[in-house]
Amino acid sequence: MDLAHIVLLVAAGLAAGVVNAIAGGGSLITFPSLIVVGLPSVDANVTNSTAVFPGYVSSVVGSRADLTGQGRRLRAIVPTALVGATLGCFLLLGTPARAFEVVVPFLVLGAAAILFFQDRLRALVGRSTGEKKVTLQIVVFVGAVYGGYFGAALGVMYVAALALVLDETLNRINALKNVLSAGVGLVTVVVFAFFAPVHWGAVLAVAPATVVGGYVGAHIARRLPARVLKVLIVTFGTVVGLILLWRAFR
Repeated sequence: MDLAHIVLLVAAGLAAGVVNAIAGGGSLITFPSLIVVGLPSVDANVTNSTAVFPGYVSSVVGSRADLTGQGRRLRAIVPTALVGATLGCFLLLGTPARAFEVVVPFLVLGAAAILFFQDRLRALVGRSTGEKKVTLQIVVFVGAVYGGYFGAALGVMYVAALALVLDETLNRINALKNVLSAGVGLVTVVVFAFFAPVHWGAVLAVAPATVVGGYVGAHIARRLPARVLKVLIVTFGTVVGLILLWRAFR
């Protein structure tokens, strides 16, 4: 890589860290950037998954105030996320990507739509007096499988689904999303480090920038009104979904 490539990757990592903390979908910034600097698509995917992990961790640190009182919930769902992410990683390494590439845009657009119509959908399904524990586990597992496989807009999908299952503020759900994303990211780092063609030079350029961006983004997200945060997540999720749709069928 030359200096221009390094500057591009650092800038992409910084932007992705901010976006991941606020809405999710930062991989749609770093992944194409890795393609631009010359990495093949699979190499770019696994390198990207490895590089953005530190940014997820810094997002958790930045949003820790909104995790207060969610310790028991996290202990119940984080293991599920780790198992799902492991399955997703090995699906990426062992199966053709074309079918999933076609499905992914619709999953992302669907997630954005779910979040947009969250209140109406809640009225249809009704509010539970207790937490929907089985549904929560399913949501976490399916999201983690997706995150291990590709992961773009994982945060959008998690926020949308968790908002239906949990009776929590969007800020607290966003903090929960950060922890789950970090768990998925940890698995991708471990699996891809041993079994995939990670380009560590690119990781060294992107990863530190995602840490700074993730911490800053988490603090921005905590200060945004819930309505503004929802609009940002829905808008970004829709844009990401349309980009993925264009890439899948161009």
